[in-house]
This record gives sequence, structure tokens and C-alpha cells, in this order.
Amino acid sequence: MLNCIIISGQLAERKALRYTPAGIPVSEGRLQHNSSLIENGVQRLVEVEIAVVALGENARWLQAAPLGGQLKVTGFLAARSLKSRAPVLHVNTLEYLEGNENGSILQEEG
Repeated sequence: MLNCIIISGQLAERKALRYTPAGIPVSEGRLQHNSSLIENGVQRLVEVEIAVVALGENARWLQAAPLGGQLKVTGFLAARSLKSRAPVLHVNTLEYLEGNENGSILQEEG
């Protein structure tokens, strides 16, 4: 069974591109999501900001995304580290929702 998280929102923060000791590019940032949903028959405003991390080609795509730009990210949640259990969304696919006529997927894990 494949467990994945799909979230869309604005790129609120992006750190400088870095590289692992093995030379793999890593990009980290924060994605801000806002929506209105129905919960138990009542409309609810949902606002959340989540840390994201992308490696390899996905890191390059995240670096190319403009701050404030709308993105759709598919990935999985993992703890930040052994000491910090805060969740981080690891990017498997990244889609730009603005500046693209049909919102096509730009990078997909192969």
C-alpha cells in the first residue's frame, strides 16, 4: 500500500540549495495551505504551514518555484530527525499551479 500526502498551497519560505556529502542537491522550505472545508456539517477554515524537503531533481524544481507561488506537492511525511519528531513533507512530485497553462506536472518520481 502506497501512503502519500497531497497538499497545495503557497511557497512561503525556501532556503538556499545545499548538497549532501554525496553531492545530492537538497532544497528545504515551507508550504502554506489555506482552504475552507465542511467538518461535521459546519464550514471550517483550514490554515496550516508545513516544512517540505526535496532531493535530487525535485530540489532543483523547488528552487525554481517563486516565493508566494502556488504549488501542488505529493510526497510522504517523516520526522525531521531522530531528535525532532516534527513532521516534514518529503517531495515525490511537484506541480506549479501558476504560470503554466494547464498546470501540468513538471517532475515526477520515476
